[in-house]
Amino acid sequence: MSTVTPTMQLPGLSRQEAAALAATENRRVLDLVRSFDAEDWSRPTDCSEWDVRALVCHVLGAFEGFSSLPQLLHQAVAGQRAARGRPHIDGMTEVQVRDRAALTPEQLVERLAVAGPRAARSRSRVPGPVRRLSMREQLPDGTSERWRVDYLLDVVLTRDTWMHRVDLARATGRELLLTAEHDGRVVADVVTEWASRHGQPYALVLQGPAGGRFGQPEAAEEITIDAVEFCRVLSGRADGAGLLRHPVPF
Repeated sequence: MSTVTPTMQLPGLSRQEAAALAATENRRVLDLVRSFDAEDWSRPTDCSEWDVRALVCHVLGAFEGFSSLPQLLHQAVAGQRAARGRPHIDGMTEVQVRDRAALTPEQLVERLAVAGPRAARSRSRVPGPVRRLSMREQLPDGTSERWRVDYLLDVVLTRDTWMHRVDLARATGRELLLTAEHDGRVVADVVTEWASRHGQPYALVLQGPAGGRFGQPEAAEEITIDAVEFCRVLSGRADGAGLLRHPVPF
């Protein structure tokens, strides 16, 4: 925690590193879900429309969508119909949950075990010309951004799974496994994007195993916060002030 890392010195995720992070994250969420007991599946989560079971259905749906082109096309087309004026991603997640609603907890775990590794491999093998394509993504606040496909594959999908692992641990009271090598790298990449989005001088102290010191020590605004809570704020799950009002896609 004593070394300050200037944001410009944080490297972006390479394709190889992104693939390793995705594989580890998918395995960790599976391990967490395997620990649930019967009472856990109906507990509410920070995703207000979903209990634990529905959230696991979404995670599984995302894994299976990026494991199979026909499944991804089904989710995209059905999600467009289900969106009904909402962002397309809301329609897709609704389809993911609805299609898996009848699965038992045991079946959800079994399918996560198959789809998690497969999804990580499939995302890493998408060919370069496809990865360089651009796509328009509508954000929860109604604005839209143009993303490259590789940003979705390498960054956002892993962040989404990571944040949902946080959601599930909080909902069930399970200990959240955090390591500097894995979670610290995910969080550092979030810091890099957050800093580029707000463009202001800052000094950031993130506490916990996934944390570190970032920015410029002499910055006008110094922020000290738990690393996981920092990500919860930027994802819209908790309120933030000042520079923490600048969201980052998860």
